[in-house]
Amino acid sequence: MSERAKDAAPAPGGGPEAEAADWWATAVSRIEPDVIELRGQPVQELIGRISFAEMIWLMLRGGRPDPRQAALLEAALVSSVDHGPHAPSIAVARMAVTCGVGLNNAVATGVNLLGDVHGGAGEQCVGLLEEVVGDGDAAAVVARRRARDKYLPGFGHRFHTRDPRRDPLLGLVSEAVAAGVVPGAHLRAAIEVERLIAPVPMNIDGATAVIYAELGFPAPLARGLFVLSRSVGILAHAWEEAGQGRRNKGPIPPSILPTWL
Repeated sequence: MSERAKDAAPAPGGGPEAEAADWWATAVSRIEPDVIELRGQPVQELIGRISFAEMIWLMLRGGRPDPRQAALLEAALVSSVDHGPHAPSIAVARMAVTCGVGLNNAVATGVNLLGDVHGGAGEQCVGLLEEVVGDGDAAAVVARRRARDKYLPGFGHRFHTRDPRRDPLLGLVSEAVAAGVVPGAHLRAAIEVERLIAPVPMNIDGATAVIYAELGFPAPLARGLFVLSRSVGILAHAWEEAGQGRRNKGPIPPSILPTWL
């Protein structure tokens, strides 16, 4: 700790300063005069020496991933970056930026649409896969789930007959299983569920759920990681729209009038 940091540190024995410091106690980062540490590692030792995917892992998990784990995480993050204006999160960000708000507001608008229906399927699929792995009987889990809802998160797509992102992602997971990088239980569970509900194929949410589950991320973080990934596409679309000069862009062209009910 620097001398300046020592001077600023709360006096031992408690008191208001110590109480305030304890109120914001964190193991994620340590910020003091002339000191920036992320999960205990000086930022100057990370800059230029760690990838963004590795940084995400470090910040969320507190440790550094194996390079092969980092590569698998990065593949999942890359795969979910964008799905065009068909995705509500992309469309609403483009509309927001034409209303005169800044890029930060436009990105926040898009991210705020990533809920249970649009953006939450990855988290839900991790839960499904964990249930299959824990139960050991995929058919029974599928039957229970379908008794409540015919929709299974992570399977089927309203736009693609077969999601083009599925095969490369699952191929990478299979390679990682063969190399001993990940155990493979969640991959096997997903493949078995897909077989049981054929011809409905796995989609991007299912494929990335396999990766996040195999890497040991809890289900809620599957959605958080999807948000990080999709934010890139949201930003790109908002920036493109900002350069097109349109104002107050609505969801349909002005020449098309909504049906009167």
